[in-house]
Amino acid sequence: MDAVRLRRVNRWQAQGLSGKLTDLYVDSRETSPREAYRPPGREDFLNRLTGDIRRPGFAMVIAETDDLVGCAFGFPVRNDGFWWLGFDGALPRSIEQLTDSGGVFAITDILVRPHPQDAQVARRLQKRLLADHQAPLGATLVDRADHPTLAALRSWGWLDIGEIWRPISARVLRALVLPVGERTAARLEGLAHDAWTRWPG
Repeated sequence: MDAVRLRRVNRWQAQGLSGKLTDLYVDSRETSPREAYRPPGREDFLNRLTGDIRRPGFAMVIAETDDLVGCAFGFPVRNDGFWWLGFDGALPRSIEQLTDSGGVFAITDILVRPHPQDAQVARRLQKRLLADHQAPLGATLVDRADHPTLAALRSWGWLDIGEIWRPISARVLRALVLPVGERTAARLEGLAHDAWTRWPG
């Protein structure tokens, strides 16, 4: 892959890129061995993107060469507890504290066009998005049947901390977090071991 440049885009630029972003979504999912899981289609993705763009604090970073090769986007998690609603069991105290202090940023999607260096691009995107917001913790939710995405996120450093049940969509989601910096990683150190022993995937 030629030199990949990362660039922040605002919500209006993101709206203007919605067609290319939807194509990127389809391309990024095309080569995944999906087993029994069927990812949402173009229209579902576009609806979700449009909803995220409207959220307070929405941010996006894109990766490009001569063309769009990747993106990551999301928004700050509010401290009203809504993001973690339906969490199975007690939310780990360290994550609750970071949420209360406004230190959690939800990355709702990381998309990268398939390429031998796609994992490197994905890691750069997530790191840049969190750094731009000075967020010590990233958070995301993934359908528990989406094994390719879960495996990719774990390989990029995300920790699986449990399940969230969303009755509105009748879906069970895996909750994952990404600590930024040694201090946050130290606060979540016990979770890494617990995650793999309690939820091996």
